[in-house]
Amino acid sequence: CQRLSQGNSAVMKWLSIVGVGEDGPEAITPAARALIKNADVLIGGERHLALVAPLYNGVETLTWRSPIDDTVADIEEHRGRRVVVLATGDPMSYGIGVTLGRHFCQEEMTVVPAPSAFSLTAARMGWPVQDVACLTTHGRPLDLLRLHISPGARLLIMSEDGKTPGKIAALLTELGYGPSQIKVYQHMDGPKEAQMEGTAAQWEKHNIADLNTIAVQCMAGPEARVLSRASGLPDDAFLHDGQITKRVVRAATLAVLIPLPGQYLWDVGAGCGSVAIEWLRVASNSRAHAIESEIARVDLIARNASALGVPHLEIVSGNAPAALSELKTPDAVFIGGGAAIRGMIEFCWSALAPGGRLVANAITLNSEVALLSAQSKFGGELTRIAVADAKPIGAKHGWRAAGPVTQWSVTKAITTDPTVVNEQDG
Repeated sequence: CQRLSQGNSAVMKWLSIVGVGEDGPEAITPAARALIKNADVLIGGERHLALVAPLYNGVETLTWRSPIDDTVADIEEHRGRRVVVLATGDPMSYGIGVTLGRHFCQEEMTVVPAPSAFSLTAARMGWPVQDVACLTTHGRPLDLLRLHISPGARLLIMSEDGKTPGKIAALLTELGYGPSQIKVYQHMDGPKEAQMEGTAAQWEKHNIADLNTIAVQCMAGPEARVLSRASGLPDDAFLHDGQITKRVVRAATLAVLIPLPGQYLWDVGAGCGSVAIEWLRVASNSRAHAIESEIARVDLIARNASALGVPHLEIVSGNAPAALSELKTPDAVFIGGGAAIRGMIEFCWSALAPGGRLVANAITLNSEVALLSAQSKFGGELTRIAVADAKPIGAKHGWRAAGPVTQWSVTKAITTDPTVVNEQDG
């Protein structure tokens, strides 16, 4: 975008993305009609092109190729011509507009949305959109839904295909949410519109069109396990071999890591991945890498991430700090294991973005010495966390203390000096 705008105060808007619905050209706005009629190149699926056929004549048309990047390359070749891309509903709601926005500048694009599948379904259900989790399974693992399934939750889900409703019903039942109410709407606002409904536990095998949207009113059965998205999940929510940041310490650790929407975490010496997983559960649109050297634990991390609704957790199998060298600049770093490794803290500190947070926990004297040294060098706070649980002692109970944890937390200053550049960004 900087390249295009250099010396050019008005970048040409040559690429238009127009949303269309099942109701065809009659419902298309005058602005969208004008864009379609005046297009040099019209791009869309066969269904989209057929829907707007009355609006164009003699225009060059292209259909989507697989992989989609091939068609993006086709669009690039037509740069400067009037290119119109047809999309279903709102192109910026899990649509092609999001994909094209990663490849082309906003200054080059015009987006004209139609009602989205979410807004149409919410209208039929009488649900305020702002109170609903709007999700998609198109090109994404079904396990992502696990994060949002909770008592009373309302979900609107764009399907991958006609089999998706049955898969979601099975997942809800597996998690103990069999009483949940499901409604499926297909071909909304078109002549083929239809709906099916039932409970997850008793969902029947319907002949459902691939173009469908699902509304779920989550209802927990007696066997459902309810997990909060706040930090501090029970330890037994994770598969682990004993290498886990325990619940109370984990909650305290996440508190100083400060999960924020869209930010990126390194979880170094991740064990079973509990800190990285909770980071992703707490902060929407966030990212995390879990770095672990033990292969068996790498498998545990992957299984825990899927089971707890964050299968997009990225995992690096290798020894830190060497395994960190190719990763992007983090907004936060947690060193759960290996703080005493030579150069570990220094590397993480150097890589950390300005304003980022670094937190390290120590349970051994060697690691504690490393944290004391780091605190004297970089500043920050040292905290001793000691937890005791009531345990049986014969016929009675007494306190049994866990090993104390020393925690060092520090925030990297934000510099206003334009000559200071983070090493990882070059």
